[in-house]
Amino acid sequence: MNHTVEGVKQDVDEQDTSVWGWIKSIASWLLLLVLIAILALTIVIPRIAGATPYTVLTGSMVPTYPPGALIVVKPDDPAALKAGDAITFQKESGNPEVVTHRIIMVRKNSQGETTYVTQGDANPSPDANPVVPEQVRGKVWYSVPYMGYVNSLITGQQRTLMVTVVVVGLLGYAGFMFVGAGRDRSRSKGRESADTGT
Repeated sequence: MNHTVEGVKQDVDEQDTSVWGWIKSIASWLLLLVLIAILALTIVIPRIAGATPYTVLTGSMVPTYPPGALIVVKPDDPAALKAGDAITFQKESGNPEVVTHRIIMVRKNSQGETTYVTQGDANPSPDANPVVPEQVRGKVWYSVPYMGYVNSLITGQQRTLMVTVVVVGLLGYAGFMFVGAGRDRSRSKGRESADTGT
């Protein structure tokens, strides 16, 4: 009788251990997937697509793009831009400083030249100067909340090094998880065969 109770207790302990193992495994894989997604959204996809990541520094586009958000801007044909598009443009032609605001109106003058009237979503009035196509760096493709702060801290060389380190680390971690899962399966098969043998 005592032997049976001990056997039941051991089975319950093994189930508890396997439940915790599953929870840890799922949490680890979720963390791995989140890190891969962040890496892809902030560095890999923009680089492949020829887009540029920028950090939002002011609240002029709240709530759409709050300060600290990372916006990814993709070059676009200025002729295709329309009212409602959020664009990143140089404050003045030739000046590297950029602003991201929304186009509220597209104008054409008698010579057929296009200008864009822009305004920040949170600003009460349109920007003082219309934007010409030469100032436009591109249209906002997507944004990632809070990642702009990280982007601001990392230079080009550091970004390349970070991508390499993160990729190697993630691959190593994935390998470790696969090996651990393989060991757990071997142990559980060994236990099952030992239990069957007795």
